[in-house]
Amino acid sequence: MTDRIKSVGVVGAGQMGAGIAHVAALAGFTVKLHDVADDRIRSGMERIEKSLGRQLASEKISESDKADALARISGTTSTKDLGQLDLVIEAATEDETVKRKAFREICPHLKPEALLATNTSSISITRLAAATDRPERFMGIHFMNPVPVMKLVELVRGIATEEDTFETAKAFVASLDKTITVSEDFPAFIVNRILLPMINEAIYTLYEGVGSVTSIDTAMKLGANHPMGPLQLADFIGLDTCLSIMQVLYDGLADSKYRPCPLLVKYVEAGWLGRKAGRGFYDYRGEEPVPTR
Repeated sequence: MTDRIKSVGVVGAGQMGAGIAHVAALAGFTVKLHDVADDRIRSGMERIEKSLGRQLASEKISESDKADALARISGTTSTKDLGQLDLVIEAATEDETVKRKAFREICPHLKPEALLATNTSSISITRLAAATDRPERFMGIHFMNPVPVMKLVELVRGIATEEDTFETAKAFVASLDKTITVSEDFPAFIVNRILLPMINEAIYTLYEGVGSVTSIDTAMKLGANHPMGPLQLADFIGLDTCLSIMQVLYDGLADSKYRPCPLLVKYVEAGWLGRKAGRGFYDYRGEEPVPTR
């Protein structure tokens, strides 16, 4: 553990928030998992327990590691309970309005020296920092999904982020046994600036009839040695998240090469958001995923 940070708050008990709470608790930090409703916290805790169970089954952790990690996490629906924590990480939906609202509710309760971070995968850190009462103690700590498995964390400073904040965040991430990459504060940072246009291009390839879902994913898995095809990966990320990131790139860089594919827009409008919704580029409602095009 780092000297400065002993307790961590995670705002949002979804897939990313639960993953961050999991790795922080496993590394020895006291964790408060916050969400707006008890059922969301329950579902986040169930996700953490299952994920720790998978690590136990593959002998990455011991039974006592699992028990200790779970004992370090408690849930809350009150932002007041985040008041005495050393670091609070926002992991709400990839929507700037939602994130700004979360900061408005959190900031009045934080102790003056607390650090605040966002797990945004694409939105300007400088702009989000300006919506808080502590831009100098604010930065981007972007974990990859699924958090317990993926080794990388992108650290992103806003224009006002102080060096001490950056160094503390670096020490915190290193204590989680993650590898750090540092990105400048430009739309979508490094990973998604490269990854999402590739996924969007795969969707254009489908939209224009160049290949089917199966042929595109097979081509990239076997032809480019990707562990997962781009359309399968899009379903895993969530098509709504893919669309949000492409929109941030398109709006932020004003370059037509980032225009979201109309087919991606159509799938999101249909509510076919990928694995979490049961349907995306594949239909997940049966025994095996079946391509939807």
